[in-house]
Amino acid sequence: MAGKAVRTAITEVGTLLARPWAFIVFGLYTVAWLALDRSSLGWHGVATLATWAMTLFIQRAEHRDTQAIHAKLDELLRTAGREKLTTLDEEEPEEIEDRRERDRGDDAQAS
Repeated sequence: MAGKAVRTAITEVGTLLARPWAFIVFGLYTVAWLALDRSSLGWHGVATLATWAMTLFIQRAEHRDTQAIHAKLDELLRTAGREKLTTLDEEEPEEIEDRRERDRGDDAQAS
């Protein structure tokens, strides 16, 4: 039970970090660092900020791609009338991966 709560929390944090306000927080943090303690912003500080910025950019790109895929799948489900597939949204990522592996195995055996 605790594992599911942790997975849900991690998913929520990832979604929050993909929002534009995360970049605003990053910018404010950088400005505050420069204003309050410029002398400590050496190569290590710059590397820290660069890593944080790249993490936010990657998270944002992944979130955008995921939302696009979900929108396409939603449209396919609407046009195909496949109501039973809509319950996949309620499953955990690991459960979905297991289902996909089983389906791939079934497809390979049918060929």
